[in-house]
Amino acid sequence: MCSLDGLFANNRAWANQRVSEDPEYFTRLATLQAPKYLWIGCSDSRVPANEILGLAPGEVFVHRNVANLVVHSDLNCLSVLQYAVDVLKVEHVMVVGHYGCGGVQAVVERRLVGLVDNWLRHVADVAFKHMSRLDRHGDPVELGRRLVELNVVEQVSNVCRTTILRDAWKRGDKVEVHGLVYGLDDGLLRPLGISVDGRGQWEERHEASIQTLASMNENG
Repeated sequence: MCSLDGLFANNRAWANQRVSEDPEYFTRLATLQAPKYLWIGCSDSRVPANEILGLAPGEVFVHRNVANLVVHSDLNCLSVLQYAVDVLKVEHVMVVGHYGCGGVQAVVERRLVGLVDNWLRHVADVAFKHMSRLDRHGDPVELGRRLVELNVVEQVSNVCRTTILRDAWKRGDKVEVHGLVYGLDDGLLRPLGISVDGRGQWEERHEASIQTLASMNENG
């Protein structure tokens, strides 16, 4: 007996249900991948892209890592981004953070986790950059929420600065980059700042996003 037998049973039940609802479901899915969306999100098991967006398999291309980071030396993430933009021709790149992110909270609490601490240095760099916007002596949960938001804005900036997006916009490709945050407690996605579509300077959009975020927090 395999320790994964329960999962195999779930899989068979799911596959049978799909076929009973639509006999051509898997045949169609196997021959076509044409998503309009790329989701760059956190590895957290509570944040499943397709379910949150209400989209079926094949409708969203997904890359996930701890704390939804876009690092310029990360060939895994960059390969996904390049394939999505240049080959699949996605129209929207979404960087999606979530409140209650364990990686971000570890940075806030200066708590050592292990090997992943090296990866989370990128989040710590975001915190350092925005030190004046973060009250280190305030409520840790609220501080975590603010850092989650700022981290998303900075990762949107990182996406826009890649040669992948700059070349796509230079070619005239219609692809937008969005920053979003997901609430674990209510299941809702929220836009953060301003989407970038290549028609203006990303630096200006980045600063506008930071200001918009500050305004949102001041107004509660």
